[in-house]
Amino acid sequence: MTRVYIGMGSNVGDRAGHLAYARDALAALPGTALAAMSRVIQTPPLGPVEQGDYLNAAAALDTELEPAALLDHLRRIERVRGRPPEEQRVKWGPRTLDLDILLYGDRVLTTQRLTVPHPHMHERRFVLEPLAEIGATAVHPVLHKEVGTLLKELEEKS
Repeated sequence: MTRVYIGMGSNVGDRAGHLAYARDALAALPGTALAAMSRVIQTPPLGPVEQGDYLNAAAALDTELEPAALLDHLRRIERVRGRPPEEQRVKWGPRTLDLDILLYGDRVLTTQRLTVPHPHMHERRFVLEPLAEIGATAVHPVLHKEVGTLLKELEEKS
């Protein structure tokens, strides 16, 4: 089993309902157990597209799924909640549900479909705040810093 952290966000429709559905769907994945779930926080959107505030959270999973298989499951969960396929999305636009693999154990992976650790997680408070709540001592395998330290450094910059 590998400890994996998933970032979750929603700013369209029943935001809390989308996150609750995602939590339950993650817990039901094959070979996977939901180890922890952060509280939900409300954050302003990023990017040039006008849109409503997000609800964000993070989940810790213990899984036997390989990264690509886990990503396939995350995309299916997003589609069930109404998120369009990637080729139809607006970059940084509104979304019913967004699920991102933030950390996958201590693995570093770059493929056409997936980069782990998430390439921008250390720059985004809406990712680090809920992640630190459930995985403050998880180590970013590229930056070699704990999540709690990354959050503190980001807070000191702003």
